[in-house]
Amino acid sequence: MSTLDLKNRTGLPDALRVLLADYPRDLWANDPGFHGLVSFWLDRHMSFRRLLAAMTEETERLLDKGDPQRFGSRLSRLGSMFVQDLHGHHMIEDHQYFPKLITFDHRLTRGFDILDKDHQALDGLLNDFVGSANQVLTRLDDAAARQTAAGGFHGDLARLNGLIERHLTDEEDLIVPVILKFGEDAIH
Repeated sequence: MSTLDLKNRTGLPDALRVLLADYPRDLWANDPGFHGLVSFWLDRHMSFRRLLAAMTEETERLLDKGDPQRFGSRLSRLGSMFVQDLHGHHMIEDHQYFPKLITFDHRLTRGFDILDKDHQALDGLLNDFVGSANQVLTRLDDAAARQTAAGGFHGDLARLNGLIERHLTDEEDLIVPVILKFGEDAIH
């Protein structure tokens, strides 16, 4: 396993963050190119973060003896939305944005390869997420089994959240500077 694999990576190598030096994160919102595609794209990323936080909160509520029926309803809705939206988002990136963005600065090719591998790894992690969620959902009527499954699911959510956060942060650090430098019109 490589240190650049999603499960091992602590960030992108400096060579792939070359445009981030010219377009630092704390100045993105002030850039004239921020509003439009960049802000929309970052909002999509925030929605994934919010969904993970909401599912974590619901799971913690269940572990604190919350209402199992409320949990089941919320997890089914939030989990479905999370998986479907993330798959759709990655398909658009893989087939629309990445092939165009990679042509603007060939120094970043390796970064796009890393992100593509992340997407493949995330497919498997999302399958695991669905399996773990279903473990809880099928045990809602048995208090002891529910607590055990919810505890496992809570740990799985924490691990998934860490990997999703690593991926989203690295993706933002690579892609937002490209769009700000070359403009969103260049990729349409």
